[in-house]
Amino acid sequence: MAVFLVADGGSGPSGPRALTSDEADRLAIMRFRNYEAQGRALTITVPGTAGGLVVTGSVDYQKKLGYGVVHGTGRDTSSDGLIQWTATSVYVHPMVDAPAHAPASPPRSGWYSRPLQSSGSSLDSTLAIALGLGSDRPDNAQLLSQNGAAWWGRDRVDGHRVDVMTGPSTSSHDRPGTASTGTASTGTASRVRYWVGSDGTMYRVRISLASEPQPVVIDFDTQKYVPVKAVPRVPPTP
Repeated sequence: MAVFLVADGGSGPSGPRALTSDEADRLAIMRFRNYEAQGRALTITVPGTAGGLVVTGSVDYQKKLGYGVVHGTGRDTSSDGLIQWTATSVYVHPMVDAPAHAPASPPRSGWYSRPLQSSGSSLDSTLAIALGLGSDRPDNAQLLSQNGAAWWGRDRVDGHRVDVMTGPSTSSHDRPGTASTGTASTGTASRVRYWVGSDGTMYRVRISLASEPQPVVIDFDTQKYVPVKAVPRVPPTP
């Protein structure tokens, strides 16, 4: 079953309204800002009816590689451990007592791999979205405005003053497995809400998955960015 993304409410929005030219410019460069920085530290919160998952780690937007530690919330610890992901694969290192932060150098053994699921998994959909929040070039600001991008209000994230904006309802250059301003991992038309700073820095992304009653939240710079090192490649789990 495909995962559809829809717009989610922000904190005290007073919109929506059309973007100003400055807002469109900032929305257009926010993914490029992530790529330009090479990587960002982040915390991904994935809710679930049987308990949620929290991934704390980093994404290298130039290598298209994510790495961190996953903890279950309100559930057993069977999902806990280290995790690394690409646009096509997920690597998992189960741990009985997972640390708060992933070690800078991934363990050399104990990894299991599987394909990243393009649908049917809230975690995998969110991992793909997080990986797609960087681009080697800015988006077209004029097209964003023409295709329905909107301003919803102002907010604060960890002391940063931000504007809350949505991308366009559709985007011609989106590809499955990516998340540009407007469309996330499944390639279906969607709306995603962004918390964007005055220089185009992305501080938060919030997305609603049709498969979950609560939105997924991706918060940036929640800890120090640690350069991502690839884990030893292992054969897929049977």
